[in-house]
Amino acid sequence: MKNLRIIPFEKKYKADFEKLNRKWIEEFFQMEDEDFHTLQNPESYVIEKSGEIFFALCDQRVIGTAAMIPFSDDIFELAKMSVKKRFQGKGVGKLLLKRCIQFAQERNAKEIFLLTNDILKPALNLYLSCGFVIKNNYDDERYERGNTKMHLIL
Repeated sequence: MKNLRIIPFEKKYKADFEKLNRKWIEEFFQMEDEDFHTLQNPESYVIEKSGEIFFALCDQRVIGTAAMIPFSDDIFELAKMSVKKRFQGKGVGKLLLKRCIQFAQERNAKEIFLLTNDILKPALNLYLSCGFVIKNNYDDERYERGNTKMHLIL
């Protein structure tokens, strides 16, 4: 895809981070407390904790986003990944995911995990294609919609 760039967080794209994620969450589920905390406070919830939010830009417009939230010294959570519907299936999600993995590697992380729901088949397939595996036990209580935990050992 021409003119596609992956960039780190810039305050001017904060509203896009919330808008893109609300769109998919509300399409399939409902917003939960943890969503509101992350999406409305990305600086304090992600950036100030030494995490990062990446944006996929096409012709200077945000078409995708993904967050890397520190969980511990050497573990990151991949969260709030979203690509505008008309750009899905064109490799944008994979580019964002690869940049997130690279970010974790640059910080000497040992693992990345994510929480999802098994009805989101395209997302599951994307994660699997990049080396994530499904963990047998789901041990996170933050989201009612979550029923699948995946991780990637770096």
